[in-house]
Amino acid sequence: MPNTPAPPPGVPVLVLNGPNLNLLGLREPAVYGKDTLAAVDELCRNTAAPLGLRADCRQSNHEGVLIDAVHEARTAHRGIVINPAGYSHTSVALRDALAAAELPVVEVHLSNIHRREAFRHHSYVSAVADTVICGAGAHGYALALTHLAQLLEDHR
Repeated sequence: MPNTPAPPPGVPVLVLNGPNLNLLGLREPAVYGKDTLAAVDELCRNTAAPLGLRADCRQSNHEGVLIDAVHEARTAHRGIVINPAGYSHTSVALRDALAAAELPVVEVHLSNIHRREAFRHHSYVSAVADTVICGAGAHGYALALTHLAQLLEDHR
């Protein structure tokens, strides 16, 4: 019988980033901050570990890829932290995938979407998220993971 490697320690959670977030640190740093996506991913992994979580960090500019990741999360993860970015305001399909996942969801936005253009004030994702964190910059991901750990603990 072949030896299969043990899964990495920690409860697996998906950290999913939407379109244009691959340009963090370059695109409008006055709005989105100077942290790169790699730095945000590292922050997530470093925050998750002491909470007993393992952050699986992904990003895509493609709506279908994000939806596929949410579908996979139904069986591979225990919760989702998502920054849907521009899809927050346009994607009913992503909202429906998150609802169908039947997992705790924490929505994150780097900027305060309520202090920006009117079209950014509404998020389809917010209606299915357990919690929404916006305006805290990259630190919002640490807050989201800390809260997700508490949600998971509360639902044991």
